[in-house]
Amino acid sequence: MTASNALPAMPAVMDQTSAALYQRVKAYIRGKARSGEWKPGDRIPSENDLVRILGVSRMTINRALRELSAAGELVRRGGVGTFVVEPRPRSTLLMIARIGDEIRARGHRYRWKIILKARERASADIASALELPLGSAVFHLICVHHENDIPVQLEDRYVNPAGAPLFLDQSFDRQTASEYLLSAVPADEIEHTVDSVLPGAGFRLLKIEKNEPCLLLTRRTWAGETPVTLAKLFYPASRYRLSCRFKPSAFQDQG
Repeated sequence: MTASNALPAMPAVMDQTSAALYQRVKAYIRGKARSGEWKPGDRIPSENDLVRILGVSRMTINRALRELSAAGELVRRGGVGTFVVEPRPRSTLLMIARIGDEIRARGHRYRWKIILKARERASADIASALELPLGSAVFHLICVHHENDIPVQLEDRYVNPAGAPLFLDQSFDRQTASEYLLSAVPADEIEHTVDSVLPGAGFRLLKIEKNEPCLLLTRRTWAGETPVTLAKLFYPASRYRLSCRFKPSAFQDQG
């Protein structure tokens, strides 16, 4: 049963200005979601239903829905409907988190799809990041990670063959690239950098708009003195967040 099956009417307010009208519509929808009557993931009534129930114009309803969607409180899916946004999952910055473990821990379905697995010549940026001569051979993997069949992470990873020579021999059917690397080449040092970016050509793989902002977590790892990986992990900002919690004392000198 969808959220539209038990919607109490809001009195028409045609004597108010259009600005006041759409603000009242926003408050009405927001109140339904925050009270728990409309739960995360619920489909809300259609624009036509809201016009009938609330007694305002479709233009007013459309503006309210657009602004709530832009604020990240609703998500509109073409041809399907408008839904209450589920809380964005969080991933830690202080360790290498396994996205599959995080998704399964929430009781959700997890799957990944390999888009590219190849041996390439390192560009200037990749060679610099992995401390290799320009044009050196590197392994390149592109993968999309899904939560409940929705893309939540685009992984664009380069691997130094000296650090993981058997990387391309792996099928990654039962084990992700990250899981393999963590077991085969434990990281002695990790560097994380977070930026706000546009998805670039990856918007199609993430099934988002070209101008939808993403969080980009750039991760480099070392085994001893050898740089092993450079991974660029793109998260649609509307679907994920990055955070950490720690005790400062854990990072202070003890002597």
